[in-house]
Amino acid sequence: MSTAKDLFIIAMDPRPDRAVGQGDLSLALAGAELIDLLGAQAAVLDGDRIVPGGQPDLNDELLAEASSALSRQTPYERVEDWLWRRGRDLSASYQAALEEAGHLTRGRRGLLPFGTDRLEVADTPVHRRALSRWEADEPVLASLAATVGVREPRSEDEPGPDDEAVTTVLAVVGDAVMELEAVRQRRSIENAAFANVWRVP
Repeated sequence: MSTAKDLFIIAMDPRPDRAVGQGDLSLALAGAELIDLLGAQAAVLDGDRIVPGGQPDLNDELLAEASSALSRQTPYERVEDWLWRRGRDLSASYQAALEEAGHLTRGRRGLLPFGTDRLEVADTPVHRRALSRWEADEPVLASLAATVGVREPRSEDEPGPDDEAVTTVLAVVGDAVMELEAVRQRRSIENAAFANVWRVP
């Protein structure tokens, strides 16, 4: 099981006051994939550039797909560029994969027979593994979850990852999510201004 899948499952836990944006989650999933690729020695960081390593048996289809997607030409891809490229619609890919594998199920909202379908996390060993990492406050998973708003940001007193490359990836993920939020706010302001132009006095 990958960190990205664990993150997706944790993000699916119902939190009415903390809806996770699909764009934010996609960026964080791409970061989680990169962290797992670093851990598997399928890639290393040279500064902020991703240098492909060997191609180990990753035993995870989406992670293997991520490994194959690494740029293998110099100058190698920057972490930020990877997040935006790999992260495009990535949350939808994880949803489809987890649903197909039976880790997500379709439930019905309320008691009405024609109620709206909603996805729920199935009680499987995969779900329990994600919860175990979450309850153990595993630094990488907790940091990624905080970035997308699933939990409060980690305090400076809490231990972080002990790997410099992982810390770099987490920082770039945080910057990318903030950049996406800035774009959203700018568009919201522009749309509101446009609507005011056409509003009848």
